[in-house]
Amino acid sequence: MTSDLKLSQKETAFNQEVVTRFELYNSLFLTLPFYQVKDTGILLPFFSSHCEKGAAEQLAPLDIIRTFFEKYVPDIDREERLNRLFRFIQYIERQVVLFDSIEDAAFNKLGHDDDGGTIQSLLQTASSGREELRQTISEKIKDFTLRLVLTAHPTQFYPGPVLGIMTDLSEALKHDDINTINLLLQQLGKTPFFNKTSPTPVDEAISLAWFLENIFYFSAAAIQTRLDEEFDLTGKGDHQVIELGFWPGGDRDGNPNVTVQSTEAVSAHLRKLLFRCYYREFKAMKKRITFRGVGEPMSKLEALFYDDAYNDPKPKNLQNEILSLLDEVKNVLVKDHYSLFVDLIDGLARKVKLFGCYFATLDIRQDSRVLRSVHQYCVENNSLKNLVNPGYFEMSEEEKLKAIQFTEINYNPLDDADAMVKDTLSTIRLVKDIQKGSGEKACQRFIISNCQQASDILQLMNLFLWSGWKKDELSVDFMPLFETVNDLTHAAEVMERLYTHPFYKEHLQKRGNKQTIMLGFSDSTKDGGYLMANWSIYKAKVELTAMSEKHNITLAFFDGRGGPPSRGGGKTHRFYSSMGKEIANDHIQLTVQGQTVSSQYGSLDTAGFNMEQLVNAGIVSALNPDNNDLLDDSHKALISQMAEVSHEAFMELRNHPLFLKYLEKMSPLKLLSGINISSRPTKRNTTSELKLEDLRAISFVTSWSQLKQNIPGFYGMGTALKQMKDEGQWDGLKELYKASGFFRTMIDNCMMSMSKSDFRITAYLENDKTFGDFWKMLKNEFDLTRDLLLELTGSNVLMQEFPVERRSIAIREKIVLPLVILQHFALQQLNTLPHDDPFYPVYNKLIIRTVYGIVNAGRNLA
Repeated sequence: MTSDLKLSQKETAFNQEVVTRFELYNSLFLTLPFYQVKDTGILLPFFSSHCEKGAAEQLAPLDIIRTFFEKYVPDIDREERLNRLFRFIQYIERQVVLFDSIEDAAFNKLGHDDDGGTIQSLLQTASSGREELRQTISEKIKDFTLRLVLTAHPTQFYPGPVLGIMTDLSEALKHDDINTINLLLQQLGKTPFFNKTSPTPVDEAISLAWFLENIFYFSAAAIQTRLDEEFDLTGKGDHQVIELGFWPGGDRDGNPNVTVQSTEAVSAHLRKLLFRCYYREFKAMKKRITFRGVGEPMSKLEALFYDDAYNDPKPKNLQNEILSLLDEVKNVLVKDHYSLFVDLIDGLARKVKLFGCYFATLDIRQDSRVLRSVHQYCVENNSLKNLVNPGYFEMSEEEKLKAIQFTEINYNPLDDADAMVKDTLSTIRLVKDIQKGSGEKACQRFIISNCQQASDILQLMNLFLWSGWKKDELSVDFMPLFETVNDLTHAAEVMERLYTHPFYKEHLQKRGNKQTIMLGFSDSTKDGGYLMANWSIYKAKVELTAMSEKHNITLAFFDGRGGPPSRGGGKTHRFYSSMGKEIANDHIQLTVQGQTVSSQYGSLDTAGFNMEQLVNAGIVSALNPDNNDLLDDSHKALISQMAEVSHEAFMELRNHPLFLKYLEKMSPLKLLSGINISSRPTKRNTTSELKLEDLRAISFVTSWSQLKQNIPGFYGMGTALKQMKDEGQWDGLKELYKASGFFRTMIDNCMMSMSKSDFRITAYLENDKTFGDFWKMLKNEFDLTRDLLLELTGSNVLMQEFPVERRSIAIREKIVLPLVILQHFALQQLNTLPHDDPFYPVYNKLIIRTVYGIVNAGRNLA
């Protein structure tokens, strides 16, 4: 079967299973009278069509909305017009949920665009007849781990009740259960989509933990089970391939609302939630295991599970005790009852091995600048002055590394210490308590963001020793996070200083000579643009891998990836499968953020598929280290040259005097802090005026995606491609696209970003006195990039090789086009109205409400 025919069949299947069914159920949905305005559902198709026509004619959003009401509802006043617009938003938000649910329901029926394999393809490779190959795969799996870390970044818009409806709706859609679908759509219409107040960090944790309880508890165990059975991992030290991490309640970087109390509460919640999962599974198991000889261990198990699930006993690490009791029951079943229901025992035991008494490791993260100030406070306090050399803070980095003394002392800050000092030191003590109560893995990782020097790590280790920890019992992994282009350039140098420092070297030996390094995609993109960010991280990984190998350190990279390609998202697994032998890839660790959580891990089917792809990518990369990343010196030089050119173009854009002003005026940037979805501020320095360096990468990228311009995902790429072409290197680029998985994935993800851009919506700015030339500069780079990417890839349209995803994006963009028009209509109004106009806050609210649906529809926009 030819490639073109396969692509055509995939698109046909998508049209049948998704598009047709969406049109059918959407027609039912539009007839439901949710909001006392009976004609909202009737008017919405006309409104959507009017917006499409207006965008095609490149009309200003203000004119599109005005002409709609003049044509269809001419006899209502301004207030009622705004009421209708809010009703439209409510319907469109739920249309997005309906489309999500239909796609999820059809997931297993659709051939997936991507050629990244799953565990099934891995098993087929292992069963290809070569025992040597199967043995090699088995050995690689024993050394491989996949860690998914759920983060609390503020783009996970669906609240728990809506996620529950989506799960039930997808199941009903699989069976075309019309009555249930009808009821669920009515429930969806009555269920709120957003909070009236901003959530606390604990609220965020509870919301995100829904995925642990309803998805990962089952899907992670299912993957582990399959690998155990196929490769006999249970007989080889019970190696756990899947690991889970959790940031809500532990990530304090730039979030003053995360305190030691919230960290403790989240840890307790994760434990309680896990034991409720255990208890539910145990009750089902108890209905089957009704035989003689198991009464005592079964009773003990029930008491253990119930007590932790519904009472508040003092936390204790019960993992070994639970496994011992389960093993006792299993022995009786094998010996006396023909091994009946042993599979139920094995299933629960496997989950206890995976999740212990903690469910997911609660990571602690703090900015290096905060940690430095805490360290300085402690040093300048009289009781600790003798522990640090005089003039320490005026020393060079080299002098500091020699001068740092590692002294164990039980220090408590004075009453006049500020809240950040007290919280930091209290959190360090809490880590020990969490480990004692739920096991070391419950909280064993401390991430230092904005890490710029080795002393950032060593000073933090001192804070641990000053807070009651002992050198020989320092069961914590300290992880530098390198984010900016400059920090990535010097990362290997920082790590060599650590690897050669006597105290840190000794600490690493106690931790098995294993080091995890986190790399941030989001801030590097904001700092240097899409191409430079990806190339800087690639180079940093090569250099850090070489440095770690030099010092016999087993290295794992922890990638801080967001949803969209501009924040390290997109076809993530293809990046990992393209890693060559120059980059450590035995362990894949990455953050799962925002809408990526629900879009890729919102159902058992999608979660299983996406985890399997990542497992497959890691194993395949390890099996074929010489055949993945085919970047020779000439290819590297070519990408490096492109990165420099694109970086120069991006920095020219960033330094443009209208850059930040354009974002503030033409996007909802200033209003993102009013969206009640996060406990985290939109910028790190909340007391100062808006500066680009303080602006969070997620707010930066979200603002551009709301503009439907996605600048961070492509800007500078076209300029770089043009220069390469002008210099006669086009054939080399074509060869590179075919040969290098890394380069091809980077290009394909760039095209994905551009597929979610629509400059028609802001075309009215072309003749704007203030922003006209700036807008044309953005549009020209978009057109240049698109044309050259199509030529480079031999395509007629963006994402030609991924017809299902391309079609899905097109439909989602069509659904939310009215929201985008509405947002820009309201922005136009705000930019002309006086602040004391009675409708000014109404337009503010209108903008805020549109943000939800636009990001939800994009699935990986933020």
